[in-house]
Amino acid sequence: MDFTFRDALTARLLDATPDLLATQDPHTGRFGEGIWIVTDQNVLFPMAAAWATPGAHYHYPDLLAAIVRGGDALIDDQDERGMWEFRKKDGSTWGPIFMPWTYSRWLRAFGIIREAMSEDARRRWEDALLLGYEGIADTALGRIHNIPAHHAMGLYHAGQLFDNAAWRDQARDFLMRVCEDQHADGYWSEHVGPVVACNFVYAEALGVYHAQSGDCDVLPTLERAASFRAEFVYPDGSRIETIDERNPYHAGAVEGNVGFSFCASGREFLRHQWQHVARITPDTAASFLLYGREGSLPASSDDASRRQAILGRDDAVVRREGPWFVCLSAFVSPLTENRWVQDRQNFVSIYHDRLGLVLGGGNTKLQPRWSNFTAGEMGLLAHEAGDTNPAFAPPPGLVHVPSQIALDAGSLSLELDYGTARTRLTVEILDDARVCLRYDVLERDAADVWAHLTFLPTFGSAAETAAGPLGDLSEEPFAVGDCGGWIAHGGWRLSTPHGAEARWPVAPHNPYRKDGHAEVSEGRLVVSLPFSAENAVHRCVLEAL
Repeated sequence: MDFTFRDALTARLLDATPDLLATQDPHTGRFGEGIWIVTDQNVLFPMAAAWATPGAHYHYPDLLAAIVRGGDALIDDQDERGMWEFRKKDGSTWGPIFMPWTYSRWLRAFGIIREAMSEDARRRWEDALLLGYEGIADTALGRIHNIPAHHAMGLYHAGQLFDNAAWRDQARDFLMRVCEDQHADGYWSEHVGPVVACNFVYAEALGVYHAQSGDCDVLPTLERAASFRAEFVYPDGSRIETIDERNPYHAGAVEGNVGFSFCASGREFLRHQWQHVARITPDTAASFLLYGREGSLPASSDDASRRQAILGRDDAVVRREGPWFVCLSAFVSPLTENRWVQDRQNFVSIYHDRLGLVLGGGNTKLQPRWSNFTAGEMGLLAHEAGDTNPAFAPPPGLVHVPSQIALDAGSLSLELDYGTARTRLTVEILDDARVCLRYDVLERDAADVWAHLTFLPTFGSAAETAAGPLGDLSEEPFAVGDCGGWIAHGGWRLSTPHGAEARWPVAPHNPYRKDGHAEVSEGRLVVSLPFSAENAVHRCVLEAL
């Protein structure tokens, strides 16, 4: 069986082009809606690919003119160094940047249409792109990171288009360092453990570079990346957030990219993902048509109903059993003041085929109730509204991230040390409808120890406890002092011990907003379990209704 895409993605790209074109202001050349940001011009790349693809838009003069206007809009916004102001749709500004995603797409669009451009337009674009890539070559390829990796891919292509061997050599040297920096288990890290979402950036950079250069030295790296990705993905194609050092959970299958198309296991990953993607984006379609590889799939592409995969030396485990899918992480990380690196605090996620992700949701900062356990006073750590430069570490009196974790993959259990408190979390799949969660405090001092279960919200779905109904989940907050024996929401019910509390919404700190504020939809419904000297064990049964 082969993985093929050319006919379907050609149709997708050509069908999408009129909608892309319709978002352009013909007077300014800017695309998009609302506040204009430079990444609105990223559509130049798929539009150029459509212009060069036989079909309805092939070498269409009006489309070419729109692409040229779009590039001119980028030139108009460049500063004297070739940088743009990093704007976001919320109106915030983050300083000047060689925006990697925009530069590479603008450059690739130029490579497609340059022979058809007027002399004046081609000279304008050449001068502006050379200015930008001179700055990128001089300043942007330092440490190994996802953004410099993308820049290196672009710089290599700039070296091709402008016949600059030094740029090609510099880019290749950097991308070889990217390959060397990959963990043996197939992922990249930017602090401790996988940076899951950004791993796609590394794979795309290496994949496009391979397609442009023919350099096969990157292929083993891409194959390891594909093997990692194929194991650590939810059945519906969503990224597993539990092991991610940077991003919380986002529902929905990720498309993948051309970096996964150069080996059979990567193509199998793409096949699985595309089963769950409603529509491939025009940008992805263009990239596959220009750089992707069709080819064979592994001998068996059937999804197993029961499987287990262990990452590294018991760093993480995923287990698929019936409709349940469980991930446990044992990645421990010291706290950092870097806003982009989250506190590794939430080490379990539970997914059900009918309900999706039920429990987990990943990590954040300034929110101890997202931790599996806390020892001490939770009120010591909180986000102050409007604070753009908070201190992310708690003062003495609270421990919300463990200093050590031991994973037992066979029993699906974690032992976690929080200061002088030693705890254990165990997941037992009972049957197709029930999972038992056991929380133990094995050792403790006088610290106030709690366990926390972070549930994903289903807006508009009723929340109810044994003590009474709470209404449909909405922007209205609630706090329940004792659930009375159970809590239910969104198609599940959890049995709870005496004194179990419930809160909604328990909001994260969002690093992608300057002031860190989060929308209600980003919050979690959190059930908190108190421990005492008399009661050091809690068993909660999670049932899919």
